[in-house]
Amino acid sequence: MHLFVLYMSERGEVIVRFDTVSFEHGSTKPILDEVGFTVRRGSKITLMGQNGAGKSTLFSLITRASEPEDGVIQIAPNLSVAIARQVIPREQLELSVREFFERSFKEKVYDIDPRIDDILEVVNLHADKEKRVKEFSGGQQARLLLASALIQKPDLLLLDEPTNNLDKEGIAHLEKFLIDYKKTVIVISHDADFLNAFTQGVLYLDIFTRKVEQYVGNYKDVVRDITARVEKERRKNAQAEKIIKEKKDKANFFANKGGNMRMVAKRMRESAAEAEESKVDVRREDKTIRPFTIDMRERPIGEILHINSVLVMKDNKPQERAAEVSLMKNRHLLLTGPNGIGKSTLLERLANNTEEGAIIASGVNVGYYRQDFSTLNFDETVYKTLESAMPKPDEHYMRSVAAGFLITADIMYSKVGDLSEGQKGLVAFAQLVLLKPNLLILDEPTNHINFRHLPIIAEALDEYEGAMILVSHVPEFVNQIRIDETLDLETLKPLKKGKK
Repeated sequence: MHLFVLYMSERGEVIVRFDTVSFEHGSTKPILDEVGFTVRRGSKITLMGQNGAGKSTLFSLITRASEPEDGVIQIAPNLSVAIARQVIPREQLELSVREFFERSFKEKVYDIDPRIDDILEVVNLHADKEKRVKEFSGGQQARLLLASALIQKPDLLLLDEPTNNLDKEGIAHLEKFLIDYKKTVIVISHDADFLNAFTQGVLYLDIFTRKVEQYVGNYKDVVRDITARVEKERRKNAQAEKIIKEKKDKANFFANKGGNMRMVAKRMRESAAEAEESKVDVRREDKTIRPFTIDMRERPIGEILHINSVLVMKDNKPQERAAEVSLMKNRHLLLTGPNGIGKSTLLERLANNTEEGAIIASGVNVGYYRQDFSTLNFDETVYKTLESAMPKPDEHYMRSVAAGFLITADIMYSKVGDLSEGQKGLVAFAQLVLLKPNLLILDEPTNHINFRHLPIIAEALDEYEGAMILVSHVPEFVNQIRIDETLDLETLKPLKKGKK
């Protein structure tokens, strides 16, 4: 049985209620099991959970894009809901900015241009309304996604990883907006500092129990309380285990005495059983990926990549800038610059060896992690995707690497396109391990990834012995990685005519 019911509410009252809601992805993968929680008008809520737990699915249930298998979802009457998803659908990348915003409304809006101008100012983005969405950088597309939700002026705003691809200025701008926003917001994000700026409560989707736990307080307070509760439960269970062992040992001792001592032994066993029942189910921590190493298939001698000029975007026009970079093995380059300057485009051209001012040495094996995962074939199974990365098939090794990235047997035969964005990221990292590249090119590798995995990924990149180019807007992540050189595209000088 499934049903959506309108639920009456006033300001500050419940506007969304999940009552024993269950949901499965397909017919074999349970996501929610009799989940219950409420959302009050005007609240700022964080939705937490491990990659693949079903956070985005929860959003699709609230927006009615999906329906539950069982239970009741109650929504306040006339409640308008808008969602800013993690990525712009591929079929919308060819749209103009105007066409993209027109898709935000069910009916035609005749004064759409001034509305677009106003909302782009809110998200701090200057954009030609005739420009194609695919021509914007990842950070600019993130702002377009946010603006497409805000232009609807919703009562309930759902944000799915809104800080992905945003630079420091963009994140600060979004933080201020959410602090000042008077309506209800639910946010999925792995950025702890960002969440703590505005969060008033947390919904935690447990991938193991498939339940939602509800907490009141800011993000860091809730995480601290959860950690304290887990530790308290562990201590209680440890004490119970000690009592159980003592009672069982005594029961065995008295049982061997015979006679009246057998009654004493029986009472001891009953006491041990009571202690067993007093144990509590400790809330399991999110699983983390195993430590891993990205090896090189061959160890090149000499220069791997040379750059003497790059194309950047300035005032929406390409400009050639002078650069002097020579990457040997075991050299790590950080590429920086504001959203829209062309970092992702440059990385793509470098990975494809089509940047006129750069040369990759012959025979270099390039590993390219792209922020939108477009290097992955979404119609292919995970198994085929990983198998194709290896120079020669080795199923045992492939499955071992996959398991280290939490890619279980049931995921291996799923299509890549059916995975969550976080799971796609883990598949992409597993692919790099199997590929064993000499040159590693990474475009925002923290996007969509559970924060528990990031220190392990940072350690692997820090220890990588090949040449590496990294783009990341997350200072905490970058600070954990050895960086030998930084190339700031904003400060590069124009290339003098006649020089290449």
